[in-house]
Amino acid sequence: MAQSAPGKHYREGISLVELFRRFPDDATAERWFEAARWGEAGKPTHCPMCGSTEKLKVVPSRKPLPYRCGDCRRYFSVRTGSVMQRSHIGLQKWAIAIYLWSVSLKGVSSMRLHRDLGITQKSAYFMAQRLREAWTESHGGMSGPVEVDETYIGGLERNKHAHKKQHLGRGGIGKAIVAGARDRATNRISAEVVEGRDAETLQSFVASRAAEGAKVYTDQGAGYKGMKFDHETVNHSVSEYVRDQAHTNGIESFWATLKRGYHGTFHHISPKHLHRYVSEFATRHNMRPQDTEAMMGETVARMVGKRLLYRDLVS
Repeated sequence: MAQSAPGKHYREGISLVELFRRFPDDATAERWFEAARWGEAGKPTHCPMCGSTEKLKVVPSRKPLPYRCGDCRRYFSVRTGSVMQRSHIGLQKWAIAIYLWSVSLKGVSSMRLHRDLGITQKSAYFMAQRLREAWTESHGGMSGPVEVDETYIGGLERNKHAHKKQHLGRGGIGKAIVAGARDRATNRISAEVVEGRDAETLQSFVASRAAEGAKVYTDQGAGYKGMKFDHETVNHSVSEYVRDQAHTNGIESFWATLKRGYHGTFHHISPKHLHRYVSEFATRHNMRPQDTEAMMGETVARMVGKRLLYRDLVS
């Protein structure tokens, strides 16, 4: 008789031994990236600069790049037009980084990438932020039922240096607010950093995620009152967490994963970049039902059409 197994036991993973067999060098990794981006043939279907589908030629010497567009007369590679453009890190290391990104439920720190890939911490940090840029999620379309909740992300006031304490009280003072929605039908998560917990902010967030006519479950926060949805609440202040189908346990489980990553992997996240980390964790949650190889291939597809310049990252 078949026995149950924990977690996403139905997923087909890739062991570390198999990973290095698949990507023994940059040339093998390049062929994989080309197949993931351009299809099984591994050949470009259009110019990533001008979009032309004609006069695409292979450059035998591979200099300065392996492909050339006869229309715009520019050279390109599988990196062109993606977050990897102008990166000097080898494609084998990019493939390994994507693998680590896919299988690490609580995230991957730049220090781990620095040690595991043998690159500088600065390069590892830029690589990680580029992968987060690729893992941006689209919003809307949740047919419901939809669970909505918000949480605080940040350090405790008592742990801050004296000159950084705000002396404004306890709880969420000095922390960033993240709102999240979970579609129970698909288990899809959408989350973003918001400015406050007022009705205008929270109800705008809900309206941008939940489809018209969707059932919405929240706690009894004042910001949710008067929503134009079929709306039920649970009262956490009197220890009511589940009432029939009314609860927010699914989105709160996502908060637990996000905070384990915050405290256990990153230890500190700058408010300036918090939106990237929130998007990373939401995307990983949404992609996890797939096999590891499928997650890696989707990551390559998500890289296309996105750029993140270092000067923009640190400005």
